[in-house]
Amino acid sequence: MKSRLISAFFLRRASNFSSLPETHRILRDTLAAFTNEQLIPNAHNFDKFGLFPRDQIEQLGKLGILSLNIPSSLGGAEFDYLAYAIAVEEISRGCASTGVIVSVNNSLYLGPILKFGSDKQKEDFITPFCDGTRLGCFALSEPGNGSDAGAASCTAKEESDCFVLNGTKAWITNGYEAEAAIVFATTDKQAKHKGISAFIVPKPFEGLSLGKKEDKLGIRASSTCNLILENCRVPKENILGNLGEGFKIAMSTLDSGRIGIASQALGIAQASIDCAVDYALQRKSFGSPISNLQSIQIKLADMETRLQSARLLTWHAATLQSEGEIFTKEAAMAKLAASEAATFCSHQAIQILGGMGYVTEMPAERHYRDARITEIYEGTSEIQKLVIAGNLIKEYQ
Repeated sequence: MKSRLISAFFLRRASNFSSLPETHRILRDTLAAFTNEQLIPNAHNFDKFGLFPRDQIEQLGKLGILSLNIPSSLGGAEFDYLAYAIAVEEISRGCASTGVIVSVNNSLYLGPILKFGSDKQKEDFITPFCDGTRLGCFALSEPGNGSDAGAASCTAKEESDCFVLNGTKAWITNGYEAEAAIVFATTDKQAKHKGISAFIVPKPFEGLSLGKKEDKLGIRASSTCNLILENCRVPKENILGNLGEGFKIAMSTLDSGRIGIASQALGIAQASIDCAVDYALQRKSFGSPISNLQSIQIKLADMETRLQSARLLTWHAATLQSEGEIFTKEAAMAKLAASEAATFCSHQAIQILGGMGYVTEMPAERHYRDARITEIYEGTSEIQKLVIAGNLIKEYQ
């Protein structure tokens, strides 16, 4: 299903969903209903027991949400990137774990194969991963490197018919459920970041094993683990792009991924505001709702302003990507603003709820825990600032 790109006219208007093109509004309304019926009622148990939302992911797959930006010829929904941002936000409003599962499959796994893969790779590793029954993951980080993506210690040694991969990749979202991984490894140590290559590795696969499932502060319904490669013999036909292009592929992919995480953060921020306003309207103090108190109104005003500002930045970055424009700086700005908005809004929501915000009976404490990771993965806030500043300086030069 092909949708129109959002125009500059829409971006100049307030970031409310009524200003969107009809296709995007329909998508948002469909997912709002799904979120209210399938995610919000189940999110507490997903989080408490670390339950992967398999049924909900498969339902989203049938709606095309696991392959939003993939052409219909490959089995995808063929939406633009603004639709992707809206979808991830709306899903994350109900369950941030489900939001990141959707984001990873769309932007970190399918995205680079669509952009850099061969026709055969697209047939084998995109089409079967579009309907939610199969998921992919992205393996860049390592125990000894995170922000320094060019310092990959995982190696890939060339042999006659394959590359032999050895090393450990860390913090892999969807690691337990994924049936394929994009793995980055050093093929030429002397060339440093230009000596990194990307490989598509099916799962299960001989020589590839999983570490323990991490017990996390938030996004507990999404699995996170190490991928351990021990003499993993990957066919040469599974090289993604050209030899030595891995770093370029990774950086390009992270630009898209940052829009996804910004959208996840927006969903968390929106959920925090929803929770805070609902409580403030019902909770009475000194004979009237606390929503009448100026101190509460100031908090809500600050929360809403940060959310709407971050949403506009995210929509702008997504629109630039859809139009084929450079969007690296804008994606970093969106991710920085949205993640900080999520942390701020979730913190203020707990403050408004007081003691009720500190107990699991209310979702505010889950939003607070979920928000924290958005300032860390796919580039910390500190890295986003370096990306923004670096691109700004280039513009002036």
